Amino acid sequence: MKSTILLVEDEEGLADSLKTEFELENFNVLWANDGLIALDMFRQNEAQIDLIILDWMLPHLDGFSVMRRIRKTSQVPIIMLTARFYIGDKVAGLTGGADDYVTKPFEMEELIARVEVALRHSQPAATP
Repeated sequence: MKSTILLVEDEEGLADSLKTEFELENFNVLWANDGLIALDMFRQNEAQIDLIILDWMLPHLDGFSVMRRIRKTSQVPIIMLTARFYIGDKVAGLTGGADDYVTKPFEMEELIARVEVALRHSQPAATP
């Protein structure tokens, strides 16, 4: 069964590239280009979304605020993917609810590996 990623990225070219790469890796991808749309998409598709890739700097509602709102009701894995590279931003993102934090620029192979790890860790443990 394919996992579904909610990709929240306002840069259309990057979002299109990420969507294409993840689809080639056999993921379903939903794309939102601003924070308010992301929250609406999450609420409408929560049962199908297995992971969120979330940019910090977004129109209408920033990614950190999106994450805080989602964390009130869900523990879906969230990977911050952002140009904010200062250690204070990384710590704030991770302590604020992100499961991982990747700075731009990044290597696609590493992002895919981080997505796979986050999904693996979010699966219930197998019972013997």
